[in-house]
Amino acid sequence: MRPADNLLHRLKELNEIGIALSRQRDINSLLEIILEAARRITRADAGTLYLHDPERRELRFEILRNDTLNTVMGGTSGVPISFSPIRLYDEAGHPNHAMVVSHSVLSGEAVNIPDAYRARGFDFSGTKKFDARTGYRSKSFLAVPMRDHEGEIIGALQLINAQDRESGAIVPFSKDDQQLLESLASQAAIALTNHRLIAQLEQLFEGFIKLINKAIDDKSPYTGGHCARVPVLTMMLAEAASRTARGPFKDFVMTDSDRRELEIAGLLHDCGKITTPVHVVDKATKLQTLFDRIHLVDTRFEVLKRDAEIAMLSGKRGAGGVARGGVGEAANRAVYEARIRQLDDDREFLRCCNVGGETMSEEAQRRVRRIAAYKWRDADGVERNFLSEDEVENLTICAGTLTAAEREIINHHIVVTINMLESLPWPKHIKNVPEYAGGHHERMDGKGYPRGLTREQMSVQARVMGIADIFEALTAKDRPYKEGKTLTESLTILGRFKENGHIDPDLFDVFIREKVYLDYARLFLAPEQIDEVDLGKIPGVSLDP
Repeated sequence: MRPADNLLHRLKELNEIGIALSRQRDINSLLEIILEAARRITRADAGTLYLHDPERRELRFEILRNDTLNTVMGGTSGVPISFSPIRLYDEAGHPNHAMVVSHSVLSGEAVNIPDAYRARGFDFSGTKKFDARTGYRSKSFLAVPMRDHEGEIIGALQLINAQDRESGAIVPFSKDDQQLLESLASQAAIALTNHRLIAQLEQLFEGFIKLINKAIDDKSPYTGGHCARVPVLTMMLAEAASRTARGPFKDFVMTDSDRRELEIAGLLHDCGKITTPVHVVDKATKLQTLFDRIHLVDTRFEVLKRDAEIAMLSGKRGAGGVARGGVGEAANRAVYEARIRQLDDDREFLRCCNVGGETMSEEAQRRVRRIAAYKWRDADGVERNFLSEDEVENLTICAGTLTAAEREIINHHIVVTINMLESLPWPKHIKNVPEYAGGHHERMDGKGYPRGLTREQMSVQARVMGIADIFEALTAKDRPYKEGKTLTESLTILGRFKENGHIDPDLFDVFIREKVYLDYARLFLAPEQIDEVDLGKIPGVSLDP
């Protein structure tokens, strides 16, 4: 091949290498491509790629190859490099110009040595000892620094023993070799810098996610725990669906990018709760605001008991203050004691009502209203109903601890979540995060919120997150207003949700068939919650193989 044709071929090869570098995303593979490309275009028998550690002021071995000695170390080989890093400065702070690669990095220039055994100005004693031990002959050296777009040296390439293309003999590296390697080093530095910048941006983004969740956690540890567990369960169910080889999800697959996208959505699915008032998020009892108002009700009961005692003592004295006795006094005492028992019973009843539950009977609600009609006098002597309208509304909440207005406040968090996420300029590979995160309160029958989407309008990932959000809430043992339910209780409720169109029926089947619930339970549930589940008694469960 004529020299001109050979150079043209190598330039074309260099261009192809640049394209390959721009496409590679794995750092180890990228480093290997750089070194192997450098060796290929220069016909080098051996080579090493170093990365610069500016804090330690040293060069760290990353990839090492030697064809003659059949040495493959670092990178994707899985074989660690045992050599110590090359110090750029000694203990006294003097620069290390004795070694070829360190001199190249310190000077910022390429170093081309035809024969190491005849070279002056460099310390090749270590090289000669290596050759004596292995039988290798290190001859020609070429070291080139790698500079980023700001001129900072981020690493270096060192090649050993150029081979003649015709005879295979060891020859010096040519000027063309040096120029081509310098060009490749420049392209490699850009590729490495881009990779680092992308990694740093991803780390920054992950830091913002953690920052948001930490803010929510500091505001409400109950919500913080939920934000940490839902992504885990979401990924468990999504992976189970992607493993399914039959049925509706036989074609559902996820790439690594898809997994990352869904994980981010899981981490941010409740980010809107950062705006929700903490006294609503953490409302442990029906009468809780900034504090539990049941204690105010207790005080009123004491006032009524005091009034009953005063009435009893007044009746005991009779008209004109004359003491009464006999049957009249006994009857008066009986009335008083009956009144005290009734008030104690009513107080205990309201305390029970103050604790949220799944249902509250109509009879219990009517009794609350009867008690509310009791009269008492406040500190100003004004006669009032025993319970205010707001207290009656709270104490007669049918399920949970939230009033309709408070539930609207809670529900609004998903609107805030969607608005927050849709306002961000998401990159193409994670552009579906707002849709996945914003759909976890929708229902398959279109009765969910905030958009009333139906199953057909939702992605599989959003439907997965809906089940994960519900099951985590049912089993969570760190809520202030309830205890964590057992597996049987939680699956029973989830099965009913399948039957009434709340959750995706096919994903529920995967959840049961792949025992996702059990895998999750082993990670997060207390031992007493993990009971023996009889799937034959769980609503919506199909036991067909």
